[in-house]
Amino acid sequence: MEKGTEDANSKIIRIAVTGPECTGKTTLTQQLAAHFGTIYVPEYARDYIADLCRPYTYDDVLHIAEVQRRQAHEFVRQASRVLFFDTYLIITKVWFDVVFGRHPEWIEEELSRKTIDFFLLCDTSIPWKADPVRENGGEMREKLFRMYKLELEKRNCPYTIITGTGQPRLNSAIQAVDQFMLHHSRL
Repeated sequence: MEKGTEDANSKIIRIAVTGPECTGKTTLTQQLAAHFGTIYVPEYARDYIADLCRPYTYDDVLHIAEVQRRQAHEFVRQASRVLFFDTYLIITKVWFDVVFGRHPEWIEEELSRKTIDFFLLCDTSIPWKADPVRENGGEMREKLFRMYKLELEKRNCPYTIITGTGQPRLNSAIQAVDQFMLHHSRL
């Protein structure tokens, strides 16, 4: 599918909030959507994995990736000016590679299409809190942050690293989005 035909409203700016587990992506995504008066694409993976009564498999992660791709096309029709994503395929690609040592080729193709305009990469400023779905605390959390950053840089994706906690963190994200949207409107 060509980019010009992929959705009904190609003027919507797509911004993905990404980063390691327990870095406040969901909270930040919800806050940004509220601030900018729009909607967001919720994280699908967490609820899906939490509902499994067995260890997840390659096919489970493939299903998650396919839902993420479909949601990107469905939610854009409801967005107002900007659409936020609580994670996206960068995380899923790295997840495939770390856990299974391979990923479906279509993920590379989708990422190369650059359907996300801007990324907010959350660092590990927020303290780790274990829960039944999280599996990558400690040094692995830092390693994953570096892997996500490398993926963004390798693909020449525009991004800003979001640090800190609480209101200063939100203010930093709002400022990054405002700056990106101002720059984007000039193109």
